[in-house]
Amino acid sequence: MRNSRELLKSCCGLRFLVAAFLLLLFFSPAAFAAVGCDLNDPDRDVARLFPGSTGYKTFYMSIEKLGGEKLLEKIEKRLGDKFKGLYETPDVPYTIYEIFSGKEKVGYIHGVNHKGQFGGIQVFLALDLNGSIKSFYIQKLTSRYAKGLRDPAFGQKFAGLNLNDFYLYDVVTHKASGKVAEIKNPEPEAETDFRAALRAVKKNLILMDEFVLGNRFDKDTPKESAR
Repeated sequence: MRNSRELLKSCCGLRFLVAAFLLLLFFSPAAFAAVGCDLNDPDRDVARLFPGSTGYKTFYMSIEKLGGEKLLEKIEKRLGDKFKGLYETPDVPYTIYEIFSGKEKVGYIHGVNHKGQFGGIQVFLALDLNGSIKSFYIQKLTSRYAKGLRDPAFGQKFAGLNLNDFYLYDVVTHKASGKVAEIKNPEPEAETDFRAALRAVKKNLILMDEFVLGNRFDKDTPKESAR
């Protein structure tokens, strides 16, 4: 009987330690670490998104290091919505790919994470040096209706657009005018993910304008030299 009680006591102690460990793991800072967005296979993806390119370099930016809370407030104002959730904390590291043809820089590739209906969405844009979209690419999307949103024909609808076009899209009300209004959801059952993709594109373009394009699309910011 004594051995049984000791065994029961030992099991309870072990359960307590396991539970304490899981709670510590869940609530530790690492559990809330900022989430970056990188190409799965940069060599392959850069060649595909930027035909004719011969190489690339990467560098990293974050709102926290570039301007902190003041910059975050400015970006939120430009977006028309608050940043929220794990994917939009100020310390999120953003990976920017500078694209080259020979020694000449010809553009950029940049991706952002965004919350979708059933999980995270990763939306990449290939931009020319003026900030116009050359390619749109959803690298990750967990949904049974993902096919239409990841179809190259849908991505082609973003080609040639820039931040001025997306200023005409309200990420909260989802009202749009101009060229963005012409982009229709190819998967009616995935309206949440469609809207998330449009918000991700606008966020992506604003971040690139802040990070590398010298705020050329921001009328309220004195112009600086682009990177």
